[in-house]
Amino acid sequence: MAPEVSLRAADIRAWLREHLTGEFAPLVGTGGPGREHEHLELRAKWERVLGAAGWIGLGWPAPYGRGATIAEQVVFFEEYARAGGPGRLSHIGEYLLAPTLIEHGTDAQRRRFLPPIASASELWCQGYSEPGAGSDLAGVRTRATLADGRWLVSGQKVWTSLAHVADWCFVLARTDPASTRKAGLSYLLVPLSQPGVTVRPIVQLTGTSEFNEVFFDEAVTDADLVVGAPGDGWRVATSTLSYERGVATLGQQLGFARELAAVVAIARANGTFDDPVVADRIADAWAGLQGLRHHALRALSATSPDPTGASVAKLLWAGWHQRLGELAMDVGGAASTVASAAPYDLTDAQLLFLFTRADTIYGGSDEIQRNIVADRVLGRVQR
Repeated sequence: MAPEVSLRAADIRAWLREHLTGEFAPLVGTGGPGREHEHLELRAKWERVLGAAGWIGLGWPAPYGRGATIAEQVVFFEEYARAGGPGRLSHIGEYLLAPTLIEHGTDAQRRRFLPPIASASELWCQGYSEPGAGSDLAGVRTRATLADGRWLVSGQKVWTSLAHVADWCFVLARTDPASTRKAGLSYLLVPLSQPGVTVRPIVQLTGTSEFNEVFFDEAVTDADLVVGAPGDGWRVATSTLSYERGVATLGQQLGFARELAAVVAIARANGTFDDPVVADRIADAWAGLQGLRHHALRALSATSPDPTGASVAKLLWAGWHQRLGELAMDVGGAASTVASAAPYDLTDAQLLFLFTRADTIYGGSDEIQRNIVADRVLGRVQR
């Protein structure tokens, strides 16, 4: 059973104030998309502190988690973001794999994997995208065969966030060689520390690496580490995606609010805030952020799941965030085009601009998200 924790805003705020000091003070405001290279070892230690205090798995049902309500989880995420809590290294295991195991896994799988996720003693990454199947998830070509009580996995995954620090990867692989598209896929849990796995970081526009290529060459995992039935991987994998943009998005939006505040501070300092065009764009960014928040709250309070909710949320925030990066460059003027120091030392505004170019691509490109909305809403009407 997870440690009992208070979910009152004042208590969360006090705990964060007490613990984000001393050794962990350098972590405030660090990490997250575009900045995952920052303080990796110290952030991993911070994750274990969060786990020991019972802050991981708040929304999981007993006996694995706190069973917190959506409202209580919102309080935690918002207080964490306000305190400048560092980007989470355990979020893929906590928010993607854990709910998948709770819904589709066996009792043995839940007993084996949920406690190490809750303590942050094992970190996870997501093995979905491939060179020939990025947002087109059904086109995966990574294959797995069952032999002598083990799965042998061969293939390549790409754009795998945090694979270079992860212990495990949940991998969508084709286990029926005669199958095509959505049929014949299985959802496997694969350890990364083994001879059959090679992780190769991808250098980004920012000069840093948080995405990776992962190569499997007859990597092995136990026969019982398939979530759901063999061949049922498409259903399990898409349920994982439905968890991807849940209550944690409110914390993400508070991070966006800090970025917007930084842009406003630059505009005020250099006088561009007085330009009516710039002021109008800042007001538009603020209004857009309020829209993101209210959309998220409406989605979280819905009594029935929206089959397009995750896609709509991704379309909304990705475009907004990209425009904010562009605004940051425009507000900074000509100086925005010059690195702050040699050879490639970037300001926060420059990092924001460069990394947000990927927002409309990773996690499902805008084009794919619009196809999903069209298929699940307009297509259903037509049929």
